[in-house]
Order: sequence, then structure tokens, then C-alpha cells
Amino acid sequence: MSDLNAVVADDKVVIFHYTLTDKEGEVLDSSEGQEPMAYLHGAGNIVPGLESQMTGKKVGDAFKAEVAPAEGYGEKQGPGPQPVERSAFPPGAEIHEGMMFAAQMPDGSQMPLWVVGIEGDKIMVDNNHPLAGETLFFDVKIEGIRDANASELDHGHPHGIDGTHSH
Repeated sequence: MSDLNAVVADDKVVIFHYTLTDKEGEVLDSSEGQEPMAYLHGAGNIVPGLESQMTGKKVGDAFKAEVAPAEGYGEKQGPGPQPVERSAFPPGAEIHEGMMFAAQMPDGSQMPLWVVGIEGDKIMVDNNHPLAGETLFFDVKIEGIRDANASELDHGHPHGIDGTHSH
């Protein structure tokens, strides 16, 4: 399915394995032992700094990418963690540190929030991604590159490694 002569470019689905570490070398996320990740190049599916460093790579290429906060999950912004009463969540909702949810804003827009702590009936939430302000270190190996199909281009993301999964 993958074109061995293809290079990573816009409208290509790129299939890759990765390990993400922080500046101390601690593994934050990895595809090791799992299916590789697929994304649609040029559609903003992955952090901009990694996407830009993928451009021009070929199947089999392995490289390390250092991504500054501005090209990753951004710099920390806003007031920092804020308490929200547990009663603001749906009854019986399972809430745990690290989870993300969308809060409905007065204008109808959605704002992503992350749970950063639980203190009794107070849920501490932050509008910053947990990796905001962090330099990201990726170890990447390109496993495949293919043309995106019309549905993937229309939706702005891949439909699985082979393009046949639906949602």
C-alpha cells in the first residue's frame, strides 16, 4: 500500500512509529508495541514542529526531532489551574487526573480543559495542555506513506493506516 518512492508532503497519509520524551529523557508517550500512528500531512493532525520536520522524509527514515513549545503545545497561558465543583460534572462521571474534556462557553464555543488535580469535591482544571511550555523530543521512524483518499481529504484526517476505517 505504501509507495516506497514517496516523500512526506501535503495530502499524504504518513504512518510512523514514535517515542516522545521530555528534556530529562522520560518517556511521555510511545507507539512501541502498538500499531504505528497515521496522520494526514498538512492538515494539522500533529504538532506543527513535528509535522514540519517530517516534510521531505521517506519510508524507512528514522530521525530525532526537537520541538520547542511554540511549535508544540504552546506556551502556558491564562490563570493556571482553577477549581471547579464536582457538581458541575455529570452525576457519576468518572473523573481522573490527566483527562481532557470540553467546557461549553457562554458564546456556545467549546474550550478544552484538562484535569490537573482532584482535591475532595474540587476538581482542579487548566486550559493548558499538560505539555504546554515543554520542549518535546521525538524519536521517529517513517513506516509508510500513501496518497490520502477523497474522504480523508474531505474530513482532514486519515481513516486508519490503510484508509478504510470509518467513523
